[in-house]
Amino acid sequence: MDADGPEAVLAALDPEQREVALAVRGPVCVIAGAGTGKTRAIAHRIAYGARIGVVSPGHVLAVTFTTRAAGELRGRLRRLGGPDGGGLERVSARTFHSAALRQLTHFWPRTVGGPPPAVLDSKIGLLADAARALRVRADLPELRDAATEIEWAKVTQVRPEDYAAVAAKHGRAPPLPLETVARMFTAYERLRRERHLVDFESVLELTAAILAEHRQAATEVRDRYRHFVVDEYQDVNPLQKLLLDAWLGDRDEVCVVGDPRQTIYSFTGATSGYLTGFAAEYPHAAVLRLVRNYRSTPQVVALANRLTSTLTSPAIRRNAGVTGPPSAPDPHVWAAVDPAGTGLVAQRDHGPAPEFTEHDDEVAEAAAVAARAGRLVADGLPARQIAVLVRTNAQTERFERAFAEAGLPCQVRGADRFFGRAEVRQAMGLLRAAARSSAIRAPGDRAPGHGAPADGEAPAGAADDRAAASAVAEVRHVLAGLGLTPEPPAGRGAARDRWESLAALAQLADDLCAASPAAGLPDVVAELARRAAIEHAPVVEGVTVVSLHAAKGLEWDVVFLPGLTEGNLPIIHAETAEAVAEERRLLYVGITRTRQRVLLSWPLARSPGGRPVRKPSQFLDGLRPPLHRGGQAEARRRA
Repeated sequence: MDADGPEAVLAALDPEQREVALAVRGPVCVIAGAGTGKTRAIAHRIAYGARIGVVSPGHVLAVTFTTRAAGELRGRLRRLGGPDGGGLERVSARTFHSAALRQLTHFWPRTVGGPPPAVLDSKIGLLADAARALRVRADLPELRDAATEIEWAKVTQVRPEDYAAVAAKHGRAPPLPLETVARMFTAYERLRRERHLVDFESVLELTAAILAEHRQAATEVRDRYRHFVVDEYQDVNPLQKLLLDAWLGDRDEVCVVGDPRQTIYSFTGATSGYLTGFAAEYPHAAVLRLVRNYRSTPQVVALANRLTSTLTSPAIRRNAGVTGPPSAPDPHVWAAVDPAGTGLVAQRDHGPAPEFTEHDDEVAEAAAVAARAGRLVADGLPARQIAVLVRTNAQTERFERAFAEAGLPCQVRGADRFFGRAEVRQAMGLLRAAARSSAIRAPGDRAPGHGAPADGEAPAGAADDRAAASAVAEVRHVLAGLGLTPEPPAGRGAARDRWESLAALAQLADDLCAASPAAGLPDVVAELARRAAIEHAPVVEGVTVVSLHAAKGLEWDVVFLPGLTEGNLPIIHAETAEAVAEERRLLYVGITRTRQRVLLSWPLARSPGGRPVRKPSQFLDGLRPPLHRGGQAEARRRA
């Protein structure tokens, strides 16, 4: 087989992934279950289309939901292209917002006139000004909730004057009265326009409007992009769909990838209706599915399948979170999701059975999770391969405290962006300066902290080892000047947080040099810059505590799922069958984040000594063995 031929691109794919790669023309819908290798499949599809001459890489726009996902796709295409790239480096892989902003900035001067508006990073400041102008008392939590409501309204194309009525119809219940939010929405939009600003939703809306109203701009975009791939299509909202339709025009060269079982953002305006209705929109579409799960053990996969098995019944399908146009899921797509109700098919070796544990209260549960994680680490599992996934951010604090008391490091994800932290920005600046110095340093010069080079010419492998060791030492020398010490500071607090950020950078440099022994400091800094651009943060050596929503797209060896009680999961304000179905999918996402072991638990009371009035989540029915159907905590008290 020709190593550079089309068949070489297909060689490493399983039968279903191969089918996706071969479907290079026309509309294609890929139902990709959790851990089934969807990024691999779509990357090979693009590469195969390029190899057979059907697709020109420069005319491909692959749309993802995160910059990290876009970076991962570009990396896969770069590897598939080989040493010369094979042209695949010309594929545009961007988020909806990134692609739209580039077009908006490009076309604004000639279509609207004048300089393009600045992008508003956060609505909070502008909303605070709007609240003051309206004499509305709103603290930070209320401002955040108002921002969420405005984002929902804008992506679902609800105007300020219609917000209160439409929000009431959809059961929206922000802390502020709906009429007050509507007034703040109106004032916010007025201030935004007066100050020549655009928010993320306006970027999409204005770009779509320019393409709809200016034929030359639309023609230019459609000449540039002729093939589209859209990932996470189950989470597309009406505004994103409007922009995608503007990009496509009357063409149908679009491949969408998603999983209705992982629809967890309906509260933001997203809908899986576009995915489940794809075959109705494009009757000649190829509808394919990926079911081989390569991430999790058979025990984990079986648990996930049992959790979602009810979604195959007609009654539940109607309430499975399939909202928005089209109004009903297309039967062909649902058949592709799971034609026989079998769900995912595990490909890994067997592992431990899922664990179910009942606790007296939330404090006892957090302590037990920390203790169990500590035993796993003591047995050799890296702490960074353990995660605690919670329903709400308010739950993170007690796990932080429990891990601190257990002497086990942890990191809470979602609080801020790693590369946006002050100490990380400072370190990156100093490392860039050190890299420039390293690049012009004479070959015989020594890096800080190094001994003199050995006389004579060393073998290539030894030279690579020296280069890697030098880069690692230079990174640690720079970071030491910022406070990186061999051992972390005691306790928690700002000093410990700063140390952990610096330690994560140092570990990342170690990993990069281990993978590329010939890398020098400029190579390490360039890779750090690339990761910062795609928000690919390093993994801190500590247990991860993160919300279920923020865990989407991530994976660990061991996952704890605590707090599985009625009122927490499903959340108390999930009052409709559709909302409860989304909460079930959220648990499904949590279960499918783990590779080896999943531990589910629930507390009976909020605090020690409290009344044990809480009930295990309804989602545990049919999942936990009969002996776990209550009474564990009582049995321990009696023992």
